[in-house]
Amino acid sequence: MVWKHKSTAVLGLSLFFAIILFVQMALYLFNILIGPFELFNIFNFCISLFERGTFANYAILFIVNAYIFYTVFIICKKIVQQILLVSSFQNKIHLLINKEKSKQLNQIFNRKNKDIVVINHKDPLAFTFGFSKPVIVLSTTLIELLDAKELEAVIYHETSHQKYYDGIKVFILQIISESLWYIPLTRWSYQNYRIMIELVADEYAIHRMGSELGLGSALLKLIKKQLKTNLNLTPAIVHFADSTVDYRLQQLINPQQSIPVKAQTRSIVISLNVFILILFLLVIA
Repeated sequence: MVWKHKSTAVLGLSLFFAIILFVQMALYLFNILIGPFELFNIFNFCISLFERGTFANYAILFIVNAYIFYTVFIICKKIVQQILLVSSFQNKIHLLINKEKSKQLNQIFNRKNKDIVVINHKDPLAFTFGFSKPVIVLSTTLIELLDAKELEAVIYHETSHQKYYDGIKVFILQIISESLWYIPLTRWSYQNYRIMIELVADEYAIHRMGSELGLGSALLKLIKKQLKTNLNLTPAIVHFADSTVDYRLQQLINPQQSIPVKAQTRSIVISLNVFILILFLLVIA
């Protein structure tokens, strides 16, 4: 699967920057809370460049502490917000569940884990929800709108998101892009990863169906309905018909065509400069 390999590379790019910086932040905090470590720490090194007790030393110490506090605050804030949103969203879905149709669909598609949930909703909705045990949520309106083959294609598409745990990956990339905003490639990775996982899911559905007809027909029907979800303030979910529809239709019409996922030159230059600076500090240490 071409797009699966590409999406993994984009995910790895963002994680590469995040792991380096987050590990260094953790070492710096452990150094303060527990005691000195022999391992090199870029933040301690920056502080050590200035003589202790001088204005410059206090200034860089303030900047480093403020930067780490800001990063930790952003991460904690996003996690708490997500927990609250997930809880609220679960309650909302629970109130809308159509148990009879949920049971029927799980039997038709032989879902042993009973991971398809049908909700009563006026909009044609299809999305994968949940991190550790993601479930596929479909609305009654969507089921009525699609024929059997189209519905099967949608379920296979969402099964891909479920299988690869796309929800938690998107959430992690969102946190990285917001906390490491000064590395533009992390934002680029987040935005393009969302496109790529939809293309991966489409590839999975086409492979299982043996044809792109059901998937393409379902997308066109949802476009005609001008899909808009009323489930405001949703947590990190992966939706069947989101803002990536245009890219997906292009890929269905012409599978040989390459979807543009190029980063802006400015983003690459800034990100590389930040990375080179980190490497420089590591080397001269």
